Amino acid sequence: MLSEDMRTIAVVAPHPDDEILGCGGTISRFVAEGRSVHVVIVTRGRPPKFPEDLVNRVRAETQAAHDLLGIHATHHLDLPAAELDTLPQAELNATVGKALGAIRPDALFVPFNGDIHADHRACFDAAMVYARPRDGDCPRLVLAYETLSETNWWAPGLTPGFLPNVTIDISGHLEAKLEAFRCFASQVKDFPDERSFETIRALAKLRGSTVFCEAGEAFALVRQII
Repeated sequence: MLSEDMRTIAVVAPHPDDEILGCGGTISRFVAEGRSVHVVIVTRGRPPKFPEDLVNRVRAETQAAHDLLGIHATHHLDLPAAELDTLPQAELNATVGKALGAIRPDALFVPFNGDIHADHRACFDAAMVYARPRDGDCPRLVLAYETLSETNWWAPGLTPGFLPNVTIDISGHLEAKLEAFRCFASQVKDFPDERSFETIRALAKLRGSTVFCEAGEAFALVRQII
């Protein structure tokens, strides 16, 4: 799926920690393989909805998690969190597209378009506008990731349901994913909340066991150019 010449990876995260929940183990694996991983964090919380001290704390947590995983670069677009639906879609498309155009990823990871959070759906749309195969620089692989407490909380059956058809083996990288999420102390919840270490581990074990490996992350294939 990911050929040796696909060296540059981009992950679009609507909010800090989405990239860890959805692809933290995959990021760790790709870095270990010598690939260059970029994370584009689209939004930033703004007062009064998000207190400035919390916003600054999350920014620091993000950097700590990315340093731990060895991410090549973090791109903060600083658009308003939980308010992307107030922006003209063309503006969002242009902002996300400019960031991805500078990276020129061979493979692109995007939030699932059936997530309950409107920011996730808007970011999916913007990333897919960038990813249109209009020239030879378009991503040759686009995968949608699942985000605990977002991907499964809308109304599957009435809205798009997450039906993964790609699993990436993260057996040697699950602990790195958990340690990266541990950096987000402001976001960690106690079990049985979905954003708990127990649930993250359980999902990785489930996704892995469906393809007979110890841990995995599941994705929906959007496009692959072979």
